[in-house]
Amino acid sequence: MRLSDRDPQIGADELIESLVPPPRFDHVSFDSYLPNPDEPSQAAAVEAGRLFAARVSLKRKKWSLFGSRTEDEGKLGLYLDGGFGVGKTHLLASLWHAVPGPKAYGTFVELTNLVGVLTFPEAVKRLSGHKLLAIDEFELDDPGDTMLVTRLIKELTAQGVFIAATSNTLPDKLGEGRFAAADFLREIQSMSSKFDVVRVDGPDYRHRGLPDAPPPMSDDELQSKAASTEGSTIDDFDDLCKALARIHPSKYGRLVDGVSAVHLKDVKPAPDQSVALRLVAFGDRLYDRDIPVAVSGQPLSELFTDEMLRGGYRKKYLRAVSRLVALSR
Repeated sequence: MRLSDRDPQIGADELIESLVPPPRFDHVSFDSYLPNPDEPSQAAAVEAGRLFAARVSLKRKKWSLFGSRTEDEGKLGLYLDGGFGVGKTHLLASLWHAVPGPKAYGTFVELTNLVGVLTFPEAVKRLSGHKLLAIDEFELDDPGDTMLVTRLIKELTAQGVFIAATSNTLPDKLGEGRFAAADFLREIQSMSSKFDVVRVDGPDYRHRGLPDAPPPMSDDELQSKAASTEGSTIDDFDDLCKALARIHPSKYGRLVDGVSAVHLKDVKPAPDQSVALRLVAFGDRLYDRDIPVAVSGQPLSELFTDEMLRGGYRKKYLRAVSRLVALSR
């Protein structure tokens, strides 16, 4: 099979129904998160998650002439900030599993796409009846996202919806180095004021004491491995990049559904930022589903250029490398 031949489709109702944690995090819990004893912030983050889950579970609404408001005291947002590979997604999924529904879980890209498909008023209508909205990989990449998401969070919290999010960037620093974030400072600060920020420190757990990524295979070795692996795919790297450009990132999960392993021929550094960011989203969906990756050409650790790794998306690229290298083992 070739991923580049696929054309995944997802309807509006299915988008809503699919707002659940990805397969890798189907059965996680706060108990299954193992804090690094050398990083006390991790144990503190578990406790903060438990307390927030308890607040969400006990939430009741009062009604007034001015609309609904929650009886709960304190902020309606929990924001898990930290580097990649410290288990923030595990904690977010654990929080989602710990509270009763209705609730929704999605990546930032999936959420913005949902609003685009449903329209803003319809998305607010559907999500405002939820107790919790969990947003993974929260980032503001452009002015459009900034205005949309800050308004969405304002509308939902006004309806008493709790918001939990993970990110590699503090909420009041979102967008820095990517667009003229200073022009949207009021919106960003208004949104960030709705969150209690919990820092999660530590080294990347995916690579503690583990060997480096395996070296790339030859094209013949890669072809043979793909042929002997049932349910696997094999694509030329350039063909895959072209396919990712025509498919919305919110459909990348559907793109790899049912795939047992991904094989990529002639891997090379991403030619520009747009391709690189699509590869980040693609890598995240492979990681969510624990799909192994094998390559020929250049190593996955060289997928992003030095210039990219010095830019505003540095943390995204490093997270992608961490996840893809783990999958290549």
